[in-house]
Amino acid sequence: MSFIVVLGIALALAMDAFAVAVGVGLSMRGCSSRQTFRLAGSFGLFQFAMPIIGWAAGRTVVGLIQDYDHWVAAGPLVFVGGKMILEAFRHEKGGPEGAACPDPTRGGRLLVLSLATSIDALAAGLGLAALGASVVYPAVVIGIVAFALTAVGAKLGPLVGRWAGKWAEIVGGLVLLVIAAKILVEHLG
Repeated sequence: MSFIVVLGIALALAMDAFAVAVGVGLSMRGCSSRQTFRLAGSFGLFQFAMPIIGWAAGRTVVGLIQDYDHWVAAGPLVFVGGKMILEAFRHEKGGPEGAACPDPTRGGRLLVLSLATSIDALAAGLGLAALGASVVYPAVVIGIVAFALTAVGAKLGPLVGRWAGKWAEIVGGLVLLVIAAKILVEHLG
């Protein structure tokens, strides 16, 4: 798998993390360096681990789905990409002005946010298994990109405002749809 494709997948998967980080930064009116590192570290770790978990699960069923593995690889990408685009129009990121908000960079809230932003990475790992691709290199790139974009999003939150989360999710969803189309064109054409 080429670096450009892996980077495209990583950027698309990191858009949820970026959007949530912008929302966190916005709702907290800025994150300290410690809060930013906790958020980025947790999101990056989950984004790294989930493709590996999905890949391991996918390897157990790959022999059973060989004839239609391209659909299995593209399906989750289309689902997640479409979901990201739809959710961008349904939900506003961040909390209401002036609302007190517990620190989302600690404890259970951080765990829930990390898990929620990395579910799509699990699907990507399943897709990698269906394609017979290696998972370690993509997982490392996905984790690093998620870490970096989360840190940037947390710092940009107060500066960019609520609209960035919506557009980041739309772009991320579109990238996933393009990658899914590329997989189908390569395997069906």
